[in-house]
Amino acid sequence: MRKGHKMGSQTAVPAMLMRGGSSKGLFFAAADLPSETAVRDAVLLAAMGSPDPRQIDGVGGAHPLTSKVGIVSPGREPGVDLEFLFAQLQPAKDTVDTQPNCGNMLAAVVPFALETGMAKAQGEETTLRVLTLNTGMLSDITVCTPGGQIAYEGDARIDGVPGTAAPVRIRFLDTEGSVAGSLLPTGQAKDVFDIEGFGKLEATCIDNGMPMVLVRAQDVGRSAYETVADMNADNELKALLEKLRLQAALAMGLGDVSQKNYPKMCLLNRPLHGGAVHTRCFIPHVCHDAIGVLAAVTVATACVMDNSVAAGLAETPPSGSWSVEHPSGEFSVALEVDAAGKVAGAALIRTARNLMRGEVLIPASVWCK
Repeated sequence: MRKGHKMGSQTAVPAMLMRGGSSKGLFFAAADLPSETAVRDAVLLAAMGSPDPRQIDGVGGAHPLTSKVGIVSPGREPGVDLEFLFAQLQPAKDTVDTQPNCGNMLAAVVPFALETGMAKAQGEETTLRVLTLNTGMLSDITVCTPGGQIAYEGDARIDGVPGTAAPVRIRFLDTEGSVAGSLLPTGQAKDVFDIEGFGKLEATCIDNGMPMVLVRAQDVGRSAYETVADMNADNELKALLEKLRLQAALAMGLGDVSQKNYPKMCLLNRPLHGGAVHTRCFIPHVCHDAIGVLAAVTVATACVMDNSVAAGLAETPPSGSWSVEHPSGEFSVALEVDAAGKVAGAALIRTARNLMRGEVLIPASVWCK
């Protein structure tokens, strides 16, 4: 059944363009989109302008970090306030991937719900429990609501985003094995892969919110201190990482990921600026200008494992907050570690802002009556 309303030869769908953390994308209420997955995906592709490298015929930003969609609905389970479905689109591809999580876009879920009246403010602060449908992950998200209204201005600063904003506090309740089914899907903290044309390469295959393959930068002849532009121009490195990614994914039980956006790849080295570890992440073929929220949680988790590839590089912080350095600054993750040394939870601060609200127009050829 078609939703939205007719506007000339197109269908107008209510939407908000929102920044969540260091990502940006369209947010929709699930009730405003088609219930059929194939039609919904066609609508999302048309809205963003994919497949086209410039996304010139849509509102996408021609980059994986700005080619994202959030779909929000009221919670249906006891104790769950909101449900969130994240969709990763690619500028030049016709794919809509709803398997991985996105912690950055998650930061905009509660603000969207408050803006649309899907949820009500609770006082000076509002905390809502959000179920991420992609992987079943639960999180408690707290935003500032002075006078019962969502606030965007504040003093919180996150690297990768200019200026300051009101904090969005996210406490993850169950990130372990989000996609791969377990924290260490290969059963060990370090594996050795035999890469054609390269030889043996050590890696840590881990999933604490985001499936990732971690590699010491020095093992592939790099430093992880290179610029993002240099990383993206390094076709030899990217070809090597893709060979490793495909092989590691099989070992992680993820199957053929040649058309998937996960696992993400990450080069590690010793910190440069007083943090715990230094990174260059690929998502999975483009070097990230920063680092994803759940990627940072996963990297920080590897830092506390004795036998991971991060163990010999990471500097242990004096507190439980692990600072993960990235190209545009750092990302601090507060890990909750139990008596057995196992990571039991993670919390962090993001920011978000509503950039534009209105209707996105979908051509009749995509979404017909």
